Amino acid sequence: MVGVTDTQPFWLGFAVGERVVVRYRLERPAAAGSVPGPALTDALGYVVAVGKSGLVVRTRSGDVAIPADAITIGKRVPPPPSPRTTRRY
Repeated sequence: MVGVTDTQPFWLGFAVGERVVVRYRLERPAAAGSVPGPALTDALGYVVAVGKSGLVVRTRSGDVAIPADAITIGKRVPPPPSPRTTRRY
């Protein structure tokens, strides 16, 4: 796993087309009965665009634009497993 370094953001090492998982902050609005503040979520998919301002990850549910100030951690991940075949008896 890699985190933000003093020299340059780790995600600049990601190449377009690589499969990655990135954890990032979501700002939750204050609502009655809930705790305001940041919540974390993950984006698992393929890098579509990368830059100092953040990156775009193509997930199963669509493209997710993640701003640099929201990114907390991330890493490259292996390809998804191949589909299992069904057994016929």
